[in-house]
Amino acid sequence: MISVPLTHLIKKEFLIEFRQKSTLAGIFVYIISTVFVSALCFKKIINPTVWNALFWVIFLFITINVSSKSFLQETKGKGLFNYIYYNPRHFIISKIIYNMLLMATLSLLTFFFYSWFVGSMVQNMGMYLLCLLFSSTAFSGVLSLMSAIASKASNNISLMAILSFPVLMPLILVSVKLSKFAIDGLAWSVSFKYLLILVMLNFVVIALATLLFNYLWKD
Repeated sequence: MISVPLTHLIKKEFLIEFRQKSTLAGIFVYIISTVFVSALCFKKIINPTVWNALFWVIFLFITINVSSKSFLQETKGKGLFNYIYYNPRHFIISKIIYNMLLMATLSLLTFFFYSWFVGSMVQNMGMYLLCLLFSSTAFSGVLSLMSAIASKASNNISLMAILSFPVLMPLILVSVKLSKFAIDGLAWSVSFKYLLILVMLNFVVIALATLLFNYLWKD
C-alpha cells in the first residue's frame, strides 16, 4: 500500500468528476426539470408546511442520485487498484469530503431554483441556509457509506436505498423541523439545539465511516 496524501485523493475525485462534464450537466438539468415540473403541478403553494415538505422530497431524490455513484461505479479492477495503492481511511474520507462539497453546492442551487420557480417562504434565511448546508453534508456522508456497502452486493442501488432509509430518518426529521423553524422566523435560541445536532451528525458520520470502511476494504 502506498501512502497517498488525503488532499491528492480529494483532488483526484474532482478531476474525475469534471472530466465527465455530461454527468454534471445531467445533474444540473435534473435539478431544474424536477423543480420546474413541481412548480407546474402545484402552481402556487400558500401553505409553508407543504412548501417545506416538497422541497425536502425533491432534495432527497437529488441527494440519493448524486451520492449513489460514489462506489456503485467502481469496477473490480478499480477496487483492486484502490486496495493496493490507497489507505482505506484516506480513501473513504476523500470520497465523503468530495460528496459533501458537491452536495452543499447542489443544495444551494436547488434552493435557488426552487425559490425562483415556486417562490420563497423563508423568513430567517441565514438559519435555513445553515440547515440546508449541514443537512446536505450529513446526507451525502451517510449515502456515501451506504453506497460502499451496496457496492459489495453486485452494485445494487436498491439495496443502498433500503439501507439508507432507517439511517436517514432521524436526520430528515431534524432537518425538516429546523427548516420549518426558519420558515416561521423563530429565534436562533429556539433552533440552536437542532442546528447543533446536525453539526454533530456530520462528525458522527465521518467517524463511523472511518471505522466501518476498514471491514469493507478487506472484503
